[in-house]
Amino acid sequence: MRSVARVRRVIRLVAVGLVVDAVVQEVARPRAERTWRGRVLGVVPYDFTVPTWDRVRRAYWNRDDPRLFTDRVLGLGWAINLHRARVLLSRLFNRLAGRDVEAIQLGRFDRG
Repeated sequence: MRSVARVRRVIRLVAVGLVVDAVVQEVARPRAERTWRGRVLGVVPYDFTVPTWDRVRRAYWNRDDPRLFTDRVLGLGWAINLHRARVLLSRLFNRLAGRDVEAIQLGRFDRG
C-alpha cells in the first residue's frame, strides 16, 4: 500500500507542477496577450477560461473529431470524446461478435 500512496503523491506533485508552469507561462506574457489557454511542455493542454456549453460539447461529444482524447474544457489535461469512444467500442464489439462491420454500415448484413 505504501507504493500506491507514493505513486499518487508523485502524480499529484507532477500535476501541481504542470499547473504552476501553465500559470507562470501566462503571467510571463504581457497582460493583453494572455489567453489562459495553451500547452505545458508543448504537450499537455490547459484551459483556465470560463467554460461554455459549446466547448463542453466539442470536448465530450464531438462527431466531427476523430480523436479519442481532446483538450479539456477547464483545467489541465485531456477529456474523452465519448462519441468517438462509443464508435470504437461498437466496432470492437462487432468484431468480437464476428460481425462484418463494413457490411453492417452499408446495410448489407445478412440477418439470417
